Amino acid sequence: MTQVVELRDIRKIFGAIEAVKGLSFGVGQGEVVALVGDNGAGKSTIVKMIAGTEQPTSGDVIINGSAVHFRGPHDARHQGIETVFQDLALATQQSVWRNLFLGRELTYPFFSLMKSAEMRRISRELFDDLAVNIPDERVELSALSGGQRQAVAIARASRWAQSLVLMDEPTAALGVAETDRVENLIQKLASRGTAVLLISHDMGQVFRLADRIVVLRRGAHVGTVNRIDVSPSDVIGMITGAS
Repeated sequence: MTQVVELRDIRKIFGAIEAVKGLSFGVGQGEVVALVGDNGAGKSTIVKMIAGTEQPTSGDVIINGSAVHFRGPHDARHQGIETVFQDLALATQQSVWRNLFLGRELTYPFFSLMKSAEMRRISRELFDDLAVNIPDERVELSALSGGQRQAVAIARASRWAQSLVLMDEPTAALGVAETDRVENLIQKLASRGTAVLLISHDMGQVFRLADRIVVLRRGAHVGTVNRIDVSPSDVIGMITGAS
């Protein structure tokens, strides 16, 4: 399997606190890897380092076989990495299609006029391709449900991601039905060859979606396991130190 992203001996120190202690793992093309651990285990810090909002104190981030040094999120996006955070980072007073192209609008050469019709068409095609239930891409985002907004955030990530989609607790605020729809969308992304790194506290979700599970405890890498080789209680034991 082609490795899209690899972390090699990544460390992150904040003052006297070593938040991440020599972590190494990778995510392959079309693979869903879950990053699990208790609160404070270092999961979100790892996502931020891959997304470019934090820089490792030491170690290497390898994207498609080449070491990279991100100075900020723009560098990560330039490498085809997109992130879906819990707060979604969407503009609720803008239309759905504008959110998909926010900051990356298509314009006519030598003019500042936007290609609005083309962006709406691309948005509609993307939703149809991903089977996302957004009846009208022109509707204001504030009119959508929580699950639909999350679907828009994931669709936006899939539109621009060339290497990897990072997901930090993507269904934490959703009900059962909307969680199911978002999980189906994540599976569809992976089936199209997109690499997905998923942070989730929901062990049921981890076992529904993940191919492999990376377990952290207090910033240290406890182990990486194939989902089919372990049970939820095995992973919980690794997280808590009971096994």
